[in-house]
Amino acid sequence: MKNEIISLEEITQFQSPTHEFNPYEWYKNKLENEPVSFNEATNTWNVYRYKDVKKVLSDYEHFSSVRTRTTISVGADNDEGKHMGKVNLMSDPPEHRKSRSLLSAAFTPRSLKLWEPRIHEIVNGLLSDIEEKQVIDVVKDFASALPTIVIADLLGVPSKDRELFQNWVYDLFLPIPKENAEKVNELKREAAKEYYNYLFPYIVQKRSNLADDIISDLIQAEVDGERLTDDEIVRMTMFILGAGIETTSHLLANTFYSFLYDNDQIYEEVRANRELLPNTVEEMLRFRFNIAKMDRTVKKDNDLLGVPLKKGDVVVAWMSAANMDEEVFSNPFTLDIHRSNNKQHLTFGNGPHFCLGAPLARMEANIGIGLFMDKFSRIEPVSDFKLEQNLTPAATGQTLISLPVRVYK
Repeated sequence: MKNEIISLEEITQFQSPTHEFNPYEWYKNKLENEPVSFNEATNTWNVYRYKDVKKVLSDYEHFSSVRTRTTISVGADNDEGKHMGKVNLMSDPPEHRKSRSLLSAAFTPRSLKLWEPRIHEIVNGLLSDIEEKQVIDVVKDFASALPTIVIADLLGVPSKDRELFQNWVYDLFLPIPKENAEKVNELKREAAKEYYNYLFPYIVQKRSNLADDIISDLIQAEVDGERLTDDEIVRMTMFILGAGIETTSHLLANTFYSFLYDNDQIYEEVRANRELLPNTVEEMLRFRFNIAKMDRTVKKDNDLLGVPLKKGDVVVAWMSAANMDEEVFSNPFTLDIHRSNNKQHLTFGNGPHFCLGAPLARMEANIGIGLFMDKFSRIEPVSDFKLEQNLTPAATGQTLISLPVRVYK
């Protein structure tokens, strides 16, 4: 059965792409005045405070990941785009354990260690392509290219096809607007069909030619005597793509935006003291990952959030708002790379569904930004850049499609 997609637009009512890209006043208002509120237009409860968001994400006895109504518009509604088979990440423990265990085969500490030199190589290759330029587009030349090549490489398919992957991910993870919904759904169906037909032969071939890559790891994964079929691996990698490309690209692009426009002293400070880089990445995840949210379905009547929730109600947990809760983070609306507790952010979720790709995203960001700083001593904004003209809707909220940067060796 196809899930009903809940429109975030009707909840947020942002007045412009820029407003959505900088949603801080909206979060502040919700945290102060409507920390738990009902939205009639979408028939959803919305929670914003850290403790409430954390409870909704982690308490699967009361808040279920099995849903018929959701804000998640990932994938497509045709056969190729559905998440089917024994792997069902939209489930609760104990059923969820098997699916997560099979998927985690692709994200073991051993795998990460193997991937680290490959990521260094990819970053250095991208930087060598732009090192002679005076002005680069850090989104197209770096932030989008890096995670796309990394995921293609780690899947074990040709990185020369990275533009195909970028296009498929963009379409598969598009939010579905109230207006033009059928046009967006058709883009998703086509992307799912093209991706499925592209990847399936690689998986068949890989079974007799295993290597150090994600597909090989998934082929060999076994839980309770069960293994994944070729069909299931294709569908699983479709979701790995989004986690591996969409979110990391968003993080990298927004970090460079922050270096240029939020605080233009940070780049120089971190470049001079690289021990600050991991904490800087965490602060960007907290402060600059604009729209992180997840929904759950109420499993049984309860008042755990201080309001009467009924079985079947949908609760949207706004992680990005929780990251601005002053009960947890002092001066939360200030970007502070020295913040001691910023790793407590909820951007990657919490509980049984905590993002398995988080270590890879962190690794890519730390390696990518660090090597970029090795190559370029200084960066400056380009004077005619207009934020509003360079944003586009995506699963992660308004996302930068271009960010020109003047670079100095």
